[in-house]
Amino acid sequence: MHDIQVTAETQYLPEQSAPERGQYVFAYTITITNVGAVAARLLSRHWVITDANGKIQEVRGLGVVGEQPHLRSGESYRYTSGASIETPFGTMHGSYQMLADNGIPFDAPIAAFRLAAPTHTLH
Repeated sequence: MHDIQVTAETQYLPEQSAPERGQYVFAYTITITNVGAVAARLLSRHWVITDANGKIQEVRGLGVVGEQPHLRSGESYRYTSGASIETPFGTMHGSYQMLADNGIPFDAPIAAFRLAAPTHTLH
């Protein structure tokens, strides 16, 4: 009945990063697709961002990029946001808190995905 599919694509942003200061900035593009039978609205988000040192940042907030998209069955919503960590590698995972049109709240899990800056080899 309630089935939300979430996919992620990531991109390292060297122009916004400062590796010498331990700042690695990434953009991530999320596609949220309602593959269930009931329409639902995304109310809030919960992210767990972990860097390679095991440092965890938790982010909670209303909506995504200032919106609370409503997805009918078969519809998708795509947005891009960003994250900053202190190491060149890390992961993100979390969930979206959804409210189905039938009044039932549910969580849509976001599977872990990698944040990875390209490695540079000196010759």
